[in-house]
Amino acid sequence: MGDTAENGTGTQDGDGRQNGAEPDPDQGPDQDQGPDQEADQEQEADQEQGQKLRARRIAAWRSAPRALARLGFLGPLRERLALLDAAASVYDLDETADLYGNGVVEALEERVAGLLGTEAAAFFPTGTMAQQVALRCWAGRTGSPVVALHGLSHPEVHERNAFSRVSGLRPVRVTDEPRMPTAAEVRDFDEPFGALMLELPLRDAGFVLPTWEELTEVVDAAREREAVVHFDGARLWECTVHFGRPLEEIASLADSVYVSFYKSLDGFGGAALAGPATLVEEAKAWRHRYGGNVFQQFPTALAALIGLEHELPRLPEYVTHARVVAAALREGLAEAGVPWARVHPEVPHTHDFQVWLPYEADVLAETAVRAAEETGAALFANHWDPKGPGLAFTEVYVRAAGLEWTADDVRAAAADFVRRLPEAKA
Repeated sequence: MGDTAENGTGTQDGDGRQNGAEPDPDQGPDQDQGPDQEADQEQEADQEQGQKLRARRIAAWRSAPRALARLGFLGPLRERLALLDAAASVYDLDETADLYGNGVVEALEERVAGLLGTEAAAFFPTGTMAQQVALRCWAGRTGSPVVALHGLSHPEVHERNAFSRVSGLRPVRVTDEPRMPTAAEVRDFDEPFGALMLELPLRDAGFVLPTWEELTEVVDAAREREAVVHFDGARLWECTVHFGRPLEEIASLADSVYVSFYKSLDGFGGAALAGPATLVEEAKAWRHRYGGNVFQQFPTALAALIGLEHELPRLPEYVTHARVVAAALREGLAEAGVPWARVHPEVPHTHDFQVWLPYEADVLAETAVRAAEETGAALFANHWDPKGPGLAFTEVYVRAAGLEWTADDVRAAAADFVRRLPEAKA
């Protein structure tokens, strides 16, 4: 569903006030409102309407008998706590609870290092912290605070300039194109950098991945420039199908790798940084300095171990079925007479992909919610983002619940969705 803080739309002035003019204390309630106040009221009304639509969308998704994905973090607390019912299958619950990173947290770190084929791994409460720590550690070793990355990468789009504001790093953009950087772009970049960060897959470009050959060429290009390579692997777990390689072979291309425990594994949260033992030990010292050495993390660590045990083996199945869903969606939208539509990537690289349609975002959002409420089938369960006049896109996720959908089911749901669009009725 993608409803995280990174998708927030509120903006604030430097002193914390919402953007907009201060109210005039001399203006009484019966006087005409100025344009600034009218604009503020319009903005507040839009925000309120958006919040109501989001609440309806989540309620429709929860109650719909059929959905392409059941993402745990939007479920009720009772369901989230029930995830820990499987804890005894992944860890000895008679052991003492963790204190400041030992016990079950250490067991999780060892499991991650084993899966990725690295010397060690360190647990972090967030990926934002894990990647800042990794790259500042590399900066100390390379002597360069410059991090080359994609303009659509997570730190650039969703982290409020954390690299530069908190960690003293200087990000530079190799490219802003909605694709992965090329080896030529890395090799010919016009200023030196100490580290190259690659987000695999690149979420904001459509969960896209390079080919294996392209990835190895990009890594080689960075090495030619004597730069280290760090993988933002928040969703690395599901990349094995596209690359046709096991996790440890993919991870071995990089000097360090970050992975998430909730984006694909349905955990409560948390992340891990994996790499050489000396780097991980230094990272743990910085984890403490950043406030990430939390007193007890056993619920999050247990949920992560459960995800690795029960969800990780199923990800290839989800990726394979996402390709069936994407093809059926493309066919269903075309057969229903949509003037233009795009499924991107045409063949999904992971179990997530984008759908683009030539309508206003609010029209598509309302139609999607109404279709879920009235049919019990949540085809488009995520929010719609405007990308220009009369153009919007949404992200489609396929998980275990989506395996119940046949291609015919998807085509029928797509046709029903199109029939409900106002333009189609006209």
